[in-house]
Amino acid sequence: MARVEFLARALMRRGDRVLVCRDLKHGHAYLPGGHVEFGEAAAAAAARELQEECGLACEVGAPLLVWESRFVQRGKPKHEFSVVFHVEPSGGGVWPAEVSSLEDHIAFEWIDPASAPDEGVVPGDIAAWLAAPVAEGVDWVSIEESD
Repeated sequence: MARVEFLARALMRRGDRVLVCRDLKHGHAYLPGGHVEFGEAAAAAAARELQEECGLACEVGAPLLVWESRFVQRGKPKHEFSVVFHVEPSGGGVWPAEVSSLEDHIAFEWIDPASAPDEGVVPGDIAAWLAAPVAEGVDWVSIEESD
């Protein structure tokens, strides 16, 4: 049965870099985060996913972007809504220079947001959003990728 998936993602900055999560099998990168569970607040899901994936505790701030994406992945249609939140380290300070993954299929790296399209950040519209100057308020992106 097809369903719409809801994800919470984090925009984490360390100086002039942003943290991305790289899929080690397929090579593409994306903003850290994951699925929102039934009954869970999206901001809480973003914090939980960061804790589960890399052990980082965080303070989740304002939403920066809402995006809808319809695409085909490995022959199956997908439909996702994602919210990207501004996220800071718990207790202040800065994020560590090296972020270790607690899952063997992903790795974390700090990239120049202007290079997001060249770094394989998906979806492409999110890579373009990262590379663009920071806007005020919440942005909305809706994309549909064909086969």
